Amino acid sequence: MKRRIYNILFHTHTISGIIISVALYVIFFAGSLSFFRDEIANWEQNSHTQFTDHLPADIDAYLKTISETHPLQGREVEFTHYYNEPSFTVNISASADSLVTKKLQQPSFFYLNANDYTTSAYLDNYGLGEFLYRLHFLDQIPYPYGRYLSGFVALFFLFALFTGIWIHWDKVVSNFYTFRPLAKLKTVWTDAHTALGLIGFPFQFVYALTGAFFLLKGILMLPLVYGLYGGDQNKLYEDLEYTHPHFDYTYTPLNYSPKINPLIEKTLADWPDFQLTEVHIFNHGDANMHVSLSGNTTYSKKFSGYGYRIYKVADQSITHQKVPKTNNTYLDGAKTILYRLHLGDYGGLALRFISFILGLISCVVIISGILIWLVARNKKNIPEKRRRFNHWVANSYMAICLSMLPVTALTFIVTKIYGVERSLIFKTYFISWLFLSLFFTFKRNINFTNKWCLVTGGILSLVVPFTNWLSTGNWPWISVTNQYTEILFIDLLFLGIGLIASWVGIFKIKFQFKIINT
Repeated sequence: MKRRIYNILFHTHTISGIIISVALYVIFFAGSLSFFRDEIANWEQNSHTQFTDHLPADIDAYLKTISETHPLQGREVEFTHYYNEPSFTVNISASADSLVTKKLQQPSFFYLNANDYTTSAYLDNYGLGEFLYRLHFLDQIPYPYGRYLSGFVALFFLFALFTGIWIHWDKVVSNFYTFRPLAKLKTVWTDAHTALGLIGFPFQFVYALTGAFFLLKGILMLPLVYGLYGGDQNKLYEDLEYTHPHFDYTYTPLNYSPKINPLIEKTLADWPDFQLTEVHIFNHGDANMHVSLSGNTTYSKKFSGYGYRIYKVADQSITHQKVPKTNNTYLDGAKTILYRLHLGDYGGLALRFISFILGLISCVVIISGILIWLVARNKKNIPEKRRRFNHWVANSYMAICLSMLPVTALTFIVTKIYGVERSLIFKTYFISWLFLSLFFTFKRNINFTNKWCLVTGGILSLVVPFTNWLSTGNWPWISVTNQYTEILFIDLLFLGIGLIASWVGIFKIKFQFKIINT
């Protein structure tokens, strides 16, 4: 590669990386923990999910419970199971019957607990798992700006990945095996950045690509909407199969109570290994009542096995269907593969744990990139004023990024002691994050920030499982006996994080290594 081209790529890689580094670290750190969103939700609620990856089969019992508080005549009712936790979502539309009272014309959305049939609103069901999941695409920033920001961060990250691989291409093999921990500081960080960057490149590429697609698809599809659909966005969604079909309301009520369970049993008998994730009821109680059952085959049988079947309830005939193992289209495969790759849920807990480790490795790559950028600009030929500014930038970046560990552990402790509440999570997390970020920024010692974020984060992480054990009595042997795998996993996860972070912070980081004197 010519020297000029190399310099251009190197500088564009550096600038694009340093601009997005803080937001990218937040996305990867929160996203890594988001792989265990369901386990965190069960840990918070001190519960265990009996069913995973599918809806419970007894929909009729849930409909009966809902009808006691929500008259269902003429309404659309949708049960959806997004996450492996005791509750699933219920979405009820306004009634199609124009003669009903205003109460029936109001839509409703809530969570229904599959174990005790209790209902809760979204905010009542909000927990740390949901908070971290939304933080990983900056959704706490008002919609849609946070999502667009994280989407453009993913897009720039994709650019930084390719320029990074390009500038290291000639020595990609040798650099992969090069690590010199006893060399000077810049060399250590450069080796770590290069080696870990090469190891994590496939993982980072997948998440940069899928993240940019999910968060920017609204912008990316605008030319398509106006060019091919004349601005009709709904028509585009129909072609992409993001909408449900329409069935007319006939104002002719059924003379019996409709049953959904037999239709589910028939579908599951016809399609072995099918996991039901959504039940959508059209025109409940009307002669033209239909039921849509949709889901996926188990990933061990087929990776992209989306399917659905729509029944007309009056005669139990099948009006539409997509057989999951035979009728899948390219569109089905594309949508399913992108989601599965991003969520990393197709290989069970083992794959999600590997993705978690790779996510933390990506955080190390980001941190090492910031330190390389700083050390390269801490030279005598650079004016003192500029050197101090560079140090302030890197110092504030490191303070914001590294303080996420103790802040996250502290929030877990607080929610376990005082209960899960959205306002409490926000106040604890963001106020403590702001305080620590300002404290370490004004301390102006990156090594101090690194050491004490690891030490405090490690100690607080060790406190997390003990807080759970003392407050709930679910000690590890109790969790094993009761098969509370989700609760046990989160306890052991923070125990491991605490031990490693404390050991590194106490024994491996010494104060004499200072990047710059201020």
